[in-house]
Amino acid sequence: MYTVKSEGGQVTVRYGASAVCLVSALPAPGFTTQTAQGSAQTLQVTFASSQHRSQITSTVQPRAQSSVRETDL
Repeated sequence: MYTVKSEGGQVTVRYGASAVCLVSALPAPGFTTQTAQGSAQTLQVTFASSQHRSQITSTVQPRAQSSVRETDL
């Protein structure tokens, strides 16, 4: 399992050989959570408030990795 922290909250995922699985998505106070998984290989979690958005993308293609994008609104 791998945990990624952002201003909007934290996400824990599990990487498999060909898929990524969401374990938990815990928003920070004042943030809402939205998840999207268009394929088994990529998961996106967005934490949003009226002033900020944190977007965490986890993938197993081409290798297991996660990235965070922070945006002030």
